Amino acid sequence: MEEKIKDLSLMLMFLTGWEEDSRKNPGEKAFCSWKGYSFKALNALADEKLIIQFKDKKLVILTETGRQMAEKLKAQYLH
Repeated sequence: MEEKIKDLSLMLMFLTGWEEDSRKNPGEKAFCSWKGYSFKALNALADEKLIIQFKDKKLVILTETGRQMAEKLKAQYLH
């Protein structure tokens, strides 16, 4: 069940996320989402390098690998 919660959290972050200019790398874009999900799921996604968390921000950034995984999950669950 924990694996499904993690997967669905990633997919929801992707579905409700947005793209904005990167503050770290000018000229690049970052795909962001609010981090209102289970801390356990967020930590697992960060450990797998699918998202980047910030201690002082209420958002996360999906990595390119995270975005690709979210696309696959979207196809799997919302076909």
